[in-house]
Amino acid sequence: MSTSRKKTVVIGATENPARYANQATRSLLRYGHDVELIGLRAGTVAGHTIQTGQPMLDDVDTVTLYVGPQNQANLYDYVKAMKPRRVIFNPGTENPTFERELQQAGIEPIEACTLVMLSVGNY
Repeated sequence: MSTSRKKTVVIGATENPARYANQATRSLLRYGHDVELIGLRAGTVAGHTIQTGQPMLDDVDTVTLYVGPQNQANLYDYVKAMKPRRVIFNPGTENPTFERELQQAGIEPIEACTLVMLSVGNY
């Protein structure tokens, strides 16, 4: 288990337990990470509220994306404004254009799976 508490913003959060965003949220919490959840619909996951819209969040270490590239354009400025250390593009969310913009802003884009990173200890 991780000993550092890294605040992670899950974009694409959902109450549906069959979705990877939901599974990743639960896994992040199990590993002791603070989470902020953003989704299309309000709800809760493991007692944490899913926010809608683009709430401004502070002290963000990581953004993990569960939104396909076709729905990411309106997130570019929002994610960059959070100034995370890194953005994880989970499988199916890879976006070279967004990744380049993040690099230019000094934010590390990572094409990886949050669930795998947590399970192998390199989150």
